[in-house]
Amino acid sequence: MTPTITAFERSPDGGKGLARDMRVRWALEEVGQPYDVRLLSFKAMKEPAHLALHPFGQIPTYEEGGLALFESGAIVFHIAARHAGLLPDDANARARAITWMFAALSTMEPPIVDLAIARFLERDEAWYEQRLPLVEDRVRNRLGQLSLRLGDADWLDGPFSVGDLMMASVLLRLKASGLLDQYPNLSAYVARGEARPAYKRAFEAQLAVFTAASWT
Repeated sequence: MTPTITAFERSPDGGKGLARDMRVRWALEEVGQPYDVRLLSFKAMKEPAHLALHPFGQIPTYEEGGLALFESGAIVFHIAARHAGLLPDDANARARAITWMFAALSTMEPPIVDLAIARFLERDEAWYEQRLPLVEDRVRNRLGQLSLRLGDADWLDGPFSVGDLMMASVLLRLKASGLLDQYPNLSAYVARGEARPAYKRAFEAQLAVFTAASWT
């Protein structure tokens, strides 16, 4: 059965591939699984039909037969567990790939999202100029730690895995900030992710939605 995911009808990311349905699209493309997309307005995301799928009124969701999931990490993990290509066969390597996936979501993403909130939603606050350097330093600290661990390797733990997919997706949020440029190996790491054919297909599919919405 072809799964259906939900995505923004008019994405606030400006077509940059930062909305969280992008992670799910990328995973589906990596494993060669066709999928359908149901586009939602911000109004529809808060209505009972969608809240029954996602109690917090966000995207993405994933429906396949009688299964309904929300949260991009849970969805991507489900895809990786059900299809070959994103999780190693070796049990220990598989566990490490899952660990990196959680690290992306639990350790790297929170300060990165906090930085985005500070830069775009808190600029008019009186304390903005004092807080921003503190938020940036928290991001730099995590980037420095990740950069040291990655070293000169192509991927985090051997071949590309779901851990890399999620980590690269999180780091992409920093491209416009300039912070990622301070860590050449991380910039190259993200670029390798973007160069993957599956990523390109997912990006083009999401961009097509944004472009179509811009003309309506």
